Amino acid sequence: MTVLANGALRQLLPAVLALAGTAFSFGVTATPSHAAASYYSVTLASPLTAPKRFINGETPWACAGTECSAPRDTSRAEVVCARLVKKVGPVARFATPEGELAADDLTKCNGGK
Repeated sequence: MTVLANGALRQLLPAVLALAGTAFSFGVTATPSHAAASYYSVTLASPLTAPKRFINGETPWACAGTECSAPRDTSRAEVVCARLVKKVGPVARFATPEGELAADDLTKCNGGK
C-alpha cells in the first residue's frame, strides 16, 4: 500500500506545483499596473470632487483628491504634464523619480508663457 501511495504522490506533486504556480502568476498579473508602476507623482492645485481614472494619450492615470499618479510615458515630463492639465486642471507639483519640474516648467505646463 505504501508503494501505491508513493507512486500516486509522485504523479500528483507536479500537478499541484503547476496549479500553485498558475495561481501565483495570476495574482501577480492581476495587480493594477498603476499601483505597481507609478512613475509620475502629481499634486493638483484644486481637489477633484470624486476619484478619477482615465487614459491620457496612452498613459493610464489614477487621481483622488489632489493626488494623481501614472506609470512612465514615452514623452518628456513637460509634455505629459501639459496633457494632464487639459484633463484635470492646474498642477501644483509634478514629479518623477528624477525630480520635480522646475517652477518655470510648471508654469508652462499650466498654460503660462
